[in-house]
Amino acid sequence: MLTDFAKFLGIGFLAALMLGGCSSNKLPTATTHSSLTTSVDDYDYLIGPGDSLDIFVWRNPEVSGSFIVRPDGKITTSLVEDIEVSGKTPTQLGREIEESLAKYIRDPIVTVSVTNFSGPFSEQVRVIGEATNPQAVNYRENMTLLDLMIAVGGLTEFANGNGAKLIRVVDGQQKEYKIKISKLVKNGDISANVDMLPGDIVIIPQAWF
Repeated sequence: MLTDFAKFLGIGFLAALMLGGCSSNKLPTATTHSSLTTSVDDYDYLIGPGDSLDIFVWRNPEVSGSFIVRPDGKITTSLVEDIEVSGKTPTQLGREIEESLAKYIRDPIVTVSVTNFSGPFSEQVRVIGEATNPQAVNYRENMTLLDLMIAVGGLTEFANGNGAKLIRVVDGQQKEYKIKISKLVKNGDISANVDMLPGDIVIIPQAWF
């Protein structure tokens, strides 16, 4: 009997250690203005397929015009074919077009404006799982989790919002963070709001009833 009881205690102790190990591996809760969001202030919009561009070449209206970025991330102008534009800022693109046009125009000055925004997929924020309208959302400067949830219509009645995860690439490594969406959108607890970054993925699981 004593031996069996000792074995029972040993098994219970081992189980406790295993449970303790699991609990110590909990994901850190993301917090507003934490180290997660240090690069949000450095955000510059990147051009992507589907964007509409207005390219103005000073004193050369014949080579200026409006262009839609093709699915391959390129545009074609009257003087330069197949210009790779996806993943570049409007300013970067303007300087590159100037270099290309310099073969035909003396000292070209180019301004690039984006009039319809889609952005590259790498810059979009994706919401999957138990959102009312799960989708990829174009990132906007200073976008927060609350802004994102408004864009996708909030949570479904079956969502486990406080069990949601944020997937983010930090220093080249993919990391997961706990986010408490129900606490934010249902209880109005602004402390659960976090800054979003381009490329973030939010996963909202289903609740187990």
